[in-house]
Amino acid sequence: MNMRGNGIQFVKSGGYIKQSVANGSILNLLVQSKGFEVILHEVKEGHHWTIGPIEGWDGIEFIYLLSGSLSWLENKTKMIASTGDHLIMDPIRKDTFFTAIGNTTFLYVSTGPSFDEYNDQIKHFMNLAVAVEEKDGYTADHCQRIKDLSIKTGEKLGLSSEELYVLHIGSFLHDVGKTKIPDLILNKPSKLTNEEYEQMKKHTSLGANMLVETGIPTLKRAALIVEQHHERYNGTGYPYRLKGNEINLSSSIVGVVDSFDAMTSVRVYSRGRSLEDALEEVKQERERLFHPDVVDAFLSIMS
Repeated sequence: MNMRGNGIQFVKSGGYIKQSVANGSILNLLVQSKGFEVILHEVKEGHHWTIGPIEGWDGIEFIYLLSGSLSWLENKTKMIASTGDHLIMDPIRKDTFFTAIGNTTFLYVSTGPSFDEYNDQIKHFMNLAVAVEEKDGYTADHCQRIKDLSIKTGEKLGLSSEELYVLHIGSFLHDVGKTKIPDLILNKPSKLTNEEYEQMKKHTSLGANMLVETGIPTLKRAALIVEQHHERYNGTGYPYRLKGNEINLSSSIVGVVDSFDAMTSVRVYSRGRSLEDALEEVKQERERLFHPDVVDAFLSIMS
């Protein structure tokens, strides 16, 4: 309920203008007026929130911690802001990847309209991911699993905040190109023919092109992960048969995590393998199919 008196606008609890719920986060837009926004943001424990520069943007952004804590990397040094702390970005200059320590609530204040743009991007990511899940034979949380394990592996490898930010998006959308692959091929219960397999392999390049064509800078950067996540350390992967350190490290991370998840998932053509068997195969493929450093980091977090 809104009440006006003496020039004061009084908003009763629960009377938020807009709300978005996605990916472990809740955003409540409290104020949006004259190029100024106040957003009450809630992030569940262990979930992430990202912020980065936008071309042409030079406004001020402000975060005030109401409860819980946020951690992030500053030149590979772990920083933590706790209840009562605040952050001022005038303007933000680098992509920054925050992780919630405990259920965390903060006020996010911006001198420019960001809620609608941020909300639209979240919905865009979700819609793309849901489309993949509906067309492929994985369970509904496949993209979430890939993202979570990829981020943990990336943190173990010491990726920067900016690299984690891009990995967060690229891992979640790694198979988005499968939306352009016919269902008869995706869900075929028997072995694919050579022609069908060649068509299936195109999903990496198709997905990368989809992200680049959005024109959104973060999606364009994530396109490299989507394009290379089936490249293999010994050069037997696709689409370019890259090998060793020619492969983007974040792509190598998603390659290991995605392969592991595929081994353990029950799908139309696979009953799924045990956790132990899948981990053993990842270990055996170290320095053959998979980057040795990525395998070591992955096995470390899985232990």
